[in-house]
Amino acid sequence: MQFLAHLPLDAGVVAVFFCQNDPGMCDDWDAAAGANRAFVFTGGLSAATVPAEGATTLGAVTALRPHPADVPTAEPVLGRLGGEPDWIQNDETPDCPSCATRMTFTAELEEGADFATSANFGGCGRGYVFHCHPCSEAAFLWQR
Repeated sequence: MQFLAHLPLDAGVVAVFFCQNDPGMCDDWDAAAGANRAFVFTGGLSAATVPAEGATTLGAVTALRPHPADVPTAEPVLGRLGGEPDWIQNDETPDCPSCATRMTFTAELEEGADFATSANFGGCGRGYVFHCHPCSEAAFLWQR
């Protein structure tokens, strides 16, 4: 799985991962198929120590706009935090796997400009991150 995003929550962060198998053999558009995973982390968090050996690079850094999406910014913005999802297809808001309650929309992610380092949501697709506050569960899916 490929790390996609680290997003702030009211009490912690959500880390988002998705399948980037080549060729695309996984159902990475489905929040419950196992090809995506989002984890909620709470409590004291700190940055990982940079390894003493090997290359550590971050090829693309992206800014997300706090909701509303129409606020202008000089940064290259590829998504937004909060508000309501702007679905490309139908509403696919997932239910929490622990309590079966409809999850809360957290963020919308868009593909980046650099093919080598950006998320691949099928070409002009969009990713959607959700979480369940009481259960500390998270989910991710995408549409195109």
